[in-house]
Amino acid sequence: MTPVLAFDIETIPDVAGIRKLHDLPEDLSDNEVAEFAFQKRRAASGNDFLQLHLQRIVVISCALREDDRFTVWSLAEPKIGEGEIIQRFYDGIEKFTPQLVSWNGGGFDLPVLHYRGLIHGVAAPRYWDMGEGDYKDSRDFKWNNYISRYHHRHLDLMDLLAMYQPRANAPLDDLAKLMGLPGKLGMDGSAVWGAWQEGRIDEIRDYCETDVVNTFLVYLRFQQMRGALTAKAHAAELAVVRGELEKLKQPHWQAFLEAWAE
Repeated sequence: MTPVLAFDIETIPDVAGIRKLHDLPEDLSDNEVAEFAFQKRRAASGNDFLQLHLQRIVVISCALREDDRFTVWSLAEPKIGEGEIIQRFYDGIEKFTPQLVSWNGGGFDLPVLHYRGLIHGVAAPRYWDMGEGDYKDSRDFKWNNYISRYHHRHLDLMDLLAMYQPRANAPLDDLAKLMGLPGKLGMDGSAVWGAWQEGRIDEIRDYCETDVVNTFLVYLRFQQMRGALTAKAHAAELAVVRGELEKLKQPHWQAFLEAWAE
């Protein structure tokens, strides 16, 4: 069984990078630096969504299905810095060569990881293998790798379900709730910067973890739809996920299970 790794990231403005690029005074607060960047972005594009290379990663949450295990964990600040967060994520790909699953990973998460990984000098040879690597199965990666949009070693569910048409994209929160899944709990991406400034780092991590489990559960339904799972096998997979989450006593998992319809 190929391991399946669903992932999601949370980001905040790269305040240090913005200071460097614009030679901003040191006496400006982080909030003032971020607001400067938001205003520049609004003037240029009409919204304050910062360019991807200016998005600093503070959490990567993962849900791994491997053999008889289902596990959820996060790589997060302040315990480890951004560079180590990214390196350890790619180290996991090096170790497991998993099927990657995301929601808008091709449009956001992976490009952010690329830019920020470059900044920190991260090594990710397995991830970047496109058929020319030293691994025994590298030739297979010519036809199915993590990089090419239409290959499925990385499955961006949002992109695929929309038939690669941005105007057809659906929000994960909406689709999850329509499927009887919990959807987003506690916050959404727009609230992360404010939560970070208030020191609510654990809440950001918890939100990211529930989002990645939503993504994995949508993936399971997709596997049933495409015939890779029978209805019986799909129900068994849901039971594995529910059973593992029930062992976790953190409040965000209790809230997730309460919101997850049987």
